[in-house]
Amino acid sequence: MAPEVRLSGPNNEPLGVVSLQEALRQAGELDVDLVEIAATANPPVCRLMDYGKFKYQEQKKAAEAKSKQKVIEVKEIKFRPGTDDGDYNIKLRNIRRFLEEGDKCKITLRFRGREITHQEIGMALLQRLRDDLGDTIVVEQFPKLEGRQMIMMIAPGKRKPSAAKAATEPAASPATTA
Repeated sequence: MAPEVRLSGPNNEPLGVVSLQEALRQAGELDVDLVEIAATANPPVCRLMDYGKFKYQEQKKAAEAKSKQKVIEVKEIKFRPGTDDGDYNIKLRNIRRFLEEGDKCKITLRFRGREITHQEIGMALLQRLRDDLGDTIVVEQFPKLEGRQMIMMIAPGKRKPSAAKAATEPAASPATTA
């Protein structure tokens, strides 16, 4: 440890370069801890602070940041090659809702019995799904046959920049006419 340290007060105000004994004495008088901030500096930088309170505040900040982050889930929607229009539209509506909430979707197309011989029907259904969702999605995994299931992974599209651009354009155009 160095014989002298650059000291900062409890409110981060600079107190100058003092001896280590003086810094410890001031910490004892103020009933706070002497915390080394930058050990490699010459002289080392120390601060008078309540270290327990500091750690508690850091922990609260980390917990708050964690609670604000969005956890992306993978929702699975199952289809059959013979899924009719009514059921298809309901499942499509659910997929749109999941994507708006920011979740990814795993589209599973299950073949039973002899349906596996007509994989083109399944591919046509998944292609129709991609066409109906249009630019709002990004296909993360194109349709792939795994056993008797054809699986496709989709995620919400990157539509935020275009939405932000559209929001700024109307605001900018009245300003230029005025």
